[in-house]
Amino acid sequence: MFQFKQFRIEQDRCAMKVGTDGVLLGAWTPVDQQPYSILDIGAGTGLIALMLAQRSFAEQIDALEIDEDAYEQAVDNFESSPWNDRLFCYHAALDEFAEEIEDEYDLIVSNPPFYTDTYHSQNEQRDLARFEDAMPFEELVEAASVLLSEAGVFSVIIPFKEETRFIDLAKESDLYPFKITRVKGTPTTEVKRSLIAFSRNETLHPETDELIIETARHQYTPEYTELTKDFYLKL
Repeated sequence: MFQFKQFRIEQDRCAMKVGTDGVLLGAWTPVDQQPYSILDIGAGTGLIALMLAQRSFAEQIDALEIDEDAYEQAVDNFESSPWNDRLFCYHAALDEFAEEIEDEYDLIVSNPPFYTDTYHSQNEQRDLARFEDAMPFEELVEAASVLLSEAGVFSVIIPFKEETRFIDLAKESDLYPFKITRVKGTPTTEVKRSLIAFSRNETLHPETDELIIETARHQYTPEYTELTKDFYLKL
């Protein structure tokens, strides 16, 4: 169990536990456009949807999860939260969902599976959660393009090494980055992740910056503390 300031996450049935990537995306994703409807693709525990429920006044917050255990866990986490009347989880594959749903969303978020290596662990459930073959970037971008409202925002966290490829894929679906934050663990380590927000409006020079998480073990930077202080109990 993981306790945040306004909600808790049970994660015993989930292959993918609460991690920094999910917290970063939930805290960083732009909500100043005041979305009415939000979709979290690949919800896992439901963490990101819950963070966005806390951060926004969205009336409709939907989540999509293909793994049955994770889906059931997300549903439980939603139901025990203060925003259970605004949260709903679908148990379906992304391609089926995109074909059948008629709704459009003002904000779509995803912390997608991203190991593209051929190595698979012995845990099939974890592999499904972690390996990109469970949800290829191409499929994610195409679905986001179909499901996003005209003025909507699509927000992801991906490995930095995949940033250029993902942006190129998004452009093919007429989605363009307007905000990019590159994340480093410490000042001396390499950039590890890219947080990217897309819209349908082409921006020649996206707002770009860098976020460093720690200066030393558990010594968080002021920027990371500011970003996550509404969620973590000890910040």
